[in-house]
Amino acid sequence: MSEAEKRRLQVEIFGQTYKMVGSESSGHMRLVASMVDDKMREIHSQNPSLDTATLAVLTAVNGYHDYLKLKQEAEQMEIELKRLKG
Repeated sequence: MSEAEKRRLQVEIFGQTYKMVGSESSGHMRLVASMVDDKMREIHSQNPSLDTATLAVLTAVNGYHDYLKLKQEAEQMEIELKRLKG
């Protein structure tokens, strides 16, 4: 997808407006923004004294933690599938 074909939209995350640019659908980008907003609000509700930058870093850490767990589970499932086929 060329630069001209990329989608551009504005989203709100934790009270701030951001411009997103990507090749995914607008719905997908809005879903991602919504999930980040939800996670930041969840962390903020548990730690109201944290500043926005710290909330953003903790949200990123949580997101990558979840990603790595799912990736590891998918890899284990692929190994099990190959074992069952073989």
